[in-house]
Amino acid sequence: MASKKYLLLAGMFCLLASYGYSQRVGASYDVKDSSLVPSKRMPQHTEFLNGTYNFPAKPRNQWEIGIKTGLLNVSGDIPSKLAFPSFGVHVRKAFGYIFSMRAEYWYGTGKGRTFNPAENFSHNSAWASANGAANSYSAPYLFAPSVGAPASIVSSKFVNFGMPANTPLEVVYYNYKTHIQDLSIQGVVTLNNIRFHKAKTGFNFYGFAGIGGTVYDTKVNALNSNNQKYTQFGSVSVNSSYKKRRDTYKALKAFMDDSYETPAQNQGPRRPKLFGNTFKPSGTIGAGIAFKLSNRLNLAIEDRQTFVKDDLLDGQEWQEHAWGDPVLTSDFDSYNFASIGLNINLGAKAVEPLWWLNPLDYAYSEIRNPRLMRLPKPVLPDSDGDGITDQFDQEQTPQGCPVDSHGVSKDTDGDGVPDCKDKELITPTYCQPVDADGIGKCPVPCPDSTCPGWGIKQQSCADKLGALPSVAFKSGSNKLSDDAKAVLASVASRMRNNPDCKVVVVGYCSSNKKEQQLSWDHVNAVINYMVEKEGLSVDRFIFQYGQEGGDCNTVDLRAAGEGEEGPNTVPAPHPNLRKN
Repeated sequence: MASKKYLLLAGMFCLLASYGYSQRVGASYDVKDSSLVPSKRMPQHTEFLNGTYNFPAKPRNQWEIGIKTGLLNVSGDIPSKLAFPSFGVHVRKAFGYIFSMRAEYWYGTGKGRTFNPAENFSHNSAWASANGAANSYSAPYLFAPSVGAPASIVSSKFVNFGMPANTPLEVVYYNYKTHIQDLSIQGVVTLNNIRFHKAKTGFNFYGFAGIGGTVYDTKVNALNSNNQKYTQFGSVSVNSSYKKRRDTYKALKAFMDDSYETPAQNQGPRRPKLFGNTFKPSGTIGAGIAFKLSNRLNLAIEDRQTFVKDDLLDGQEWQEHAWGDPVLTSDFDSYNFASIGLNINLGAKAVEPLWWLNPLDYAYSEIRNPRLMRLPKPVLPDSDGDGITDQFDQEQTPQGCPVDSHGVSKDTDGDGVPDCKDKELITPTYCQPVDADGIGKCPVPCPDSTCPGWGIKQQSCADKLGALPSVAFKSGSNKLSDDAKAVLASVASRMRNNPDCKVVVVGYCSSNKKEQQLSWDHVNAVINYMVEKEGLSVDRFIFQYGQEGGDCNTVDLRAAGEGEEGPNTVPAPHPNLRKN
């Protein structure tokens, strides 16, 4: 019968295996989620987020509650047979990713029946009381032969007692029915959730061991429905046609009921009792595999063996020789539960039970895509110390020389001498070329037509710069749009090509304080942008605001006339109305 039990479990395993491999453990939790961390571990969580401790705090994880049903088999002196019902429940909690503990309760019913007749039943108090006549038999009768005894033994034994051949013998067929309750505390070790080359798995192998207590009540079927001993046992024993085990069982089933009315042999008052039944400490070992159905549900197949220091789980202490005295067995009975069950994860604001999570998931994900890792600030080489790293620097610039974004020394007037060495920062084009100090040689006025260029009119700044565009602002705003910045960039380019020219920045409207201040804000925004973003000197601008005849939301730019002067900065007329 045990082989059929394992065959059934193997079939269920094969059915679920393909499903289990295709499933994935739910996504790992976010280590930054403080709601998953219990208060007692919050200091560690805070240190981890601040970068002062390398390990994240262990999250709060769910409890598992399981229900299961299965088959109970007692390993004893009498062969067991299939019996129902057997069921169990458990509660399990993880203490780490590998180790967890659970409390489990089992209730099971076990049955058994031998296929060999027993002649020495007088040594079993249960059968001796049910078959009281056996106690008066002499010792030689206790050795009366059973099925298949040698002819010499049959003739000698029966002649001595004057019995004719084929006389029914006084024998019994041991049987039992036991009800077992089991409560235990078990340590569970998970075997496959730490994975180095795969993030997730859909099944979980585990082993467990624990201690507990077993309460059992065993009875035997020794009397028929009339509360009398079975008289047909002897007929089954001497009938030579019952040579196969199944034939014997069939013959017994034909006349036996299913009452199990007689209390089996037990330890009596020598052993502790619980609810009137025998109580014994017990130890349990086992293994199982769980298949993940969802983040809340999983299906588990288990097999557990429980050991009890007792030889009466099956109601039989003595083991029979074929033709001799009974002997006391030296081994104790045990029982096995093979089960299938459904487990449910319970708990709010908690991750799955830790045995379903891979603790390496956080470490690998952080290495791959850092989120909390404290990376050192990169140090890029800058051999000339000009602030432009070597991979972008197009020139080894002398110490102290200002450079552009490419690491090239600035040359404002374009005379070929960098600003840091130019003693004449702005040299007009007509005064170039210059000497080593950047000083040009401007020609003196030519008195007559003998001089080159005599009679050629010099261009004014208005001619050099051309018509300059206007800058528009949104109503009530002093913020430069992207289009306005592009316009100012073109104006800055012209001014760089003509370093001797100034530009007048004109703002309009002054009918009230608000308009006066907004006009000032517009002009100030344009000049600041040209100085701070385009790198032009503030001395090249003339500040005019509150003028008449123009659009309040427009600033006009024009080239300054020859000899035209004006301030490049003006205090705000109404600072309290100024827009920042």
